[in-house]
Amino acid sequence: MISIVFGLGTAIFFASSSLMSSRAVKVIGSASSVAWVMLIGLALTLPFTFAAGIPDEVAPNTGWLLTAGAGNVAGILVAGLAFRVGKVGVIAPILATEGAIAAVIAAVLGESVAPIVAFILLVIVGGIVLSATAPDPEPLEHERPLAAVALATGAALLFGVSLYAAGRLSGELPIAWVLLPARLVGTLALFVPLLLLRRLRITRGTLPLVVAMGFTEVLGFVCYAIGAQYQVGVTSVLASQFAPIAAVMAYVLFKERLGRLQIVGVVILVLAVTALAVVS
Repeated sequence: MISIVFGLGTAIFFASSSLMSSRAVKVIGSASSVAWVMLIGLALTLPFTFAAGIPDEVAPNTGWLLTAGAGNVAGILVAGLAFRVGKVGVIAPILATEGAIAAVIAAVLGESVAPIVAFILLVIVGGIVLSATAPDPEPLEHERPLAAVALATGAALLFGVSLYAAGRLSGELPIAWVLLPARLVGTLALFVPLLLLRRLRITRGTLPLVVAMGFTEVLGFVCYAIGAQYQVGVTSVLASQFAPIAAVMAYVLFKERLGRLQIVGVVILVLAVTALAVVS
C-alpha cells in the first residue's frame, strides 16, 4: 500500500511540474524558469543535507554526483525548450522514457538486458517516431512538432543519464545528498550568471508557477525514493503514469487536442514504459 501511495504521489507531482513548466517557459523562457526552480529546490534541500552531515561516501562518488546534477539540470532546461514549441500530451510520454534510457546505459556499461527488454525499447522508439510524424489536427500557435519531439528526446536522454547516476548513488547516500547536486549545479550554473547578467526573468503570473515547480520536483523524487524502498516495481509503474496524467490535465486545462495517430503513439509509449517497469 505504501508503494502505491508514493508511486501515485510521484506521478502527480511530476505531471503537475510538467504542466506548470509548459506555461512558465512560454513567458520567461526555459533558462530563467529552471534557474528559479533550482534555487527554490536548493533552499528546500539544504536543511536536510546539513542535518544528514557529510557522509564518507561523498568524496568517492563526486563524479556520479556531478553527472546526476548536470544531467538533471540540462534535462529540465531542454524539456522546457520542448514545452515552448510542443504539446504536453506528446512531450510528457517521451520524457517518461527516461527509465528505459537508464536501462540502456546500464546495458552498455555491462549489465545484461533480457530480450523482452530490448524488444520493449524498440517499441518505445516506434512510439516516439509515430508521435513525431503523425498529423496534428489542432496545432498550437508557434508549434513545431518535430522540434518538440527532438528536444523531448534529448531531454529524456539527459534525464536517463541523471537517473542512472542517481541510482548508483541512492544505495550509498541519504536522499538529501542525491537531491543536492542538481539544485546546486542549477543555482551556480544558471541562477547566478543570469542574475549577474541581469537576464533573470520573472513575472507576477509565473512566480507561483516556479515556486510550485521547485516543490513538486523535490517532492516527486522524495516520493519515489520512499516508495521504492518497499516495492520498486510497483512504484516505478505508477510513477511512469505521470505521462497520461499530464496529457489528460493538459486537455482539460489547456484544451490541447491530439490527432488519432498522435494518441496511438502516446498510448504505445505509455504501455511500453509501463511494461518495461513491470519487466524490470
